[in-house]
Amino acid sequence: MQDTLASLKVERRTTTLRELALEKMRSAIFDARFLPGDRLVERALCEELGVSRTVVREVLRHLETEGLVELLPNQGPIVAVLDFSTASEIYEIRGLLESEAAAACAQFADAATIADLQTRIDEIQQAFYAQDHRAVRALTTAFYERMFTAGHKHVAWEIVQSLTARINRLRALTIASDDRGDQAVQEMQRILAAIRAADIDAARGAALAHVNRVAEIAEKLLASGLVPVLLKHAS
Repeated sequence: MQDTLASLKVERRTTTLRELALEKMRSAIFDARFLPGDRLVERALCEELGVSRTVVREVLRHLETEGLVELLPNQGPIVAVLDFSTASEIYEIRGLLESEAAAACAQFADAATIADLQTRIDEIQQAFYAQDHRAVRALTTAFYERMFTAGHKHVAWEIVQSLTARINRLRALTIASDDRGDQAVQEMQRILAAIRAADIDAARGAALAHVNRVAEIAEKLLASGLVPVLLKHAS
């Protein structure tokens, strides 16, 4: 039995072409190279990405599962349109999961966890100052991953990961708004201060306040009709 299991082991040494193309397409949507409602033509994507039509179709199907692409009857795939009805559900889920993760982190966090979270916040602040919004998105995801895992909320983090593409698309929009960098850093510092003080209720409240604030910003931006302009600025 041991020999059989050994023979089935797959050794993975490099990132696949499909994964590289997927990351390129995901980034292109986040960075507004493709705007909400834009048609995604397979032949053009094959040329731009330098991959086969089979790979492009697999990538588009994956992006559809992430909520970044929609398949319209008789039209084909388009970049999914941002609407606040969907966004509000995402923020609702974020509020529930992140507030409980912050509370759990306040209960279990040790000095190393607190130091790691502070480092992430400092890096996020630097990325905002440098207007490196890709780095802001990646570092913010890293901050929350640390907070969830430190609070032993592993299943909750898996749920968040399933929404990461949509969360980062909304994040690309909100971080481009005026003064959001300073606001976001201050809000995250409040979360960390409560975690550092082992104040479970304060951590829960600070995390929820942070999500509610960003939801308010997203609602205003989506209602303004300026999403394409703001997304271009976010790139």
